[in-house]
Amino acid sequence: MTQQQTSDWLNAGTVDDILHSAVRDDGRIREVLQKARELKGLDMADVAALCHIAAPEQIEELFATARRVKEEIYGHRMVLFAPLYISNVCGNECTYCAFRASNKALKRTALDMEGIKRDTAELVRQGHKRLLLVAGEGYSAANGGFRYVLDAIAAVYDVTDASGNIRRLNVNLAPFDVDEFRQLKQAGIGTYQLFQETYHRPTYAAVHTVGKKRDYDWRATALDRAMHAGIDDVGMGVLFGLHDWRFELLSLMQHIAHLEEVFGVGCHTISVPRIEPADHSDVSLAPPAPVSDLDFKKIIAILRLAVPYTGLILSTRESAAIRRECYALGVSQISAGSRTNPGGYSGEESAAGQFQLGDHRSLDEVVHELSTMGFIPSFCTACYRLGRTGQDFMDLAKPGLIKLKCDPNAVTTFQEYLIDYASESARCDGERAIDGELSGMSAKARKTSERMLARIRDGRRDVYC
Repeated sequence: MTQQQTSDWLNAGTVDDILHSAVRDDGRIREVLQKARELKGLDMADVAALCHIAAPEQIEELFATARRVKEEIYGHRMVLFAPLYISNVCGNECTYCAFRASNKALKRTALDMEGIKRDTAELVRQGHKRLLLVAGEGYSAANGGFRYVLDAIAAVYDVTDASGNIRRLNVNLAPFDVDEFRQLKQAGIGTYQLFQETYHRPTYAAVHTVGKKRDYDWRATALDRAMHAGIDDVGMGVLFGLHDWRFELLSLMQHIAHLEEVFGVGCHTISVPRIEPADHSDVSLAPPAPVSDLDFKKIIAILRLAVPYTGLILSTRESAAIRRECYALGVSQISAGSRTNPGGYSGEESAAGQFQLGDHRSLDEVVHELSTMGFIPSFCTACYRLGRTGQDFMDLAKPGLIKLKCDPNAVTTFQEYLIDYASESARCDGERAIDGELSGMSAKARKTSERMLARIRDGRRDVYC
């Protein structure tokens, strides 16, 4: 795709015009929030109106609507995963990132296949079933190039510990061409995830100064190439703090609308990272457009209303306190027990992480907290393995039918975790959470859940529908 083709659907002028012309009175806000309660999503003008909310009573109404929509679609489920960093070797100069090429203080590491397996095995022993593979953009003939990525995926899936294995590997990797994306698909990945970082071209150019990542349009069209290659679950995101968050939200909406127009389905997930301090990065310490905690919660709530069936991912960049406040506002997936340096789980590498973590708690601690807050931690990967992806997933999600699958799979995978990995205190509270969830299910979902739970308690594993 050329730059001209990109500008056909990604237009900064349109975003600015909609933002500046947005009607902001109480009547318009109430109209948008009522529309959001119908679970059909919002358009760019609706999102622009919500972006300007400032009055405390309007903010609370926004949050209340987001909580309602989140619970109606996702119930009490919260999907858990961990990032698996395999390499911090990178040829790009992203001024906000510790992995940037000019950071000579960083110890560079590209794990070999045994190192990848060691980290994977440690994550399996903690109870993880779903990982996100992450690597710097430093593939070259010297380290195996694209073959290194394919071998790493195979290495993760090859790990089988006494307590389990990784059932689905999503990837966050630099853009590829269509043929390479086809090979990723054949390797068995789940979601292909890529962040534009910022949709504001001047800011993008200012913070990406060296390397392949300088090419804004090659990155912006990567999800098109992935979907042309048959990867129908893609994830996008913005690194909030580089440019005005309102502009970024409306640009995300443009990108989603483009995917829906061309492929019939938008993104499967949206991630909402904020800039955090990174080793030897002045930009990360003083972001160009910092996002307050209140505005961050507004971002999550607005996205939940704008794209109600899209998963929202919250990482351990954020503190435990902020994460607690954001769960009910729209988040459906969270990482836990994360490390952002290659070899960080097995403890065999001393390389610094990509950025500073805000939540250092273990998976068990996060699981325990979620269950006491009324959530059901889910380790489910069933949709990927049964082909419920892309449009097929949306066809079940929009009429509410997916809950007949997701709710039983959530309690089943949670029960498996409680038996095989949980601390005693987490297990006790988790069992109570499962009992409470069963009592609120429809008769059909409860019957399915109880049948599957009985099999898990009898020693079966990986039971799903």
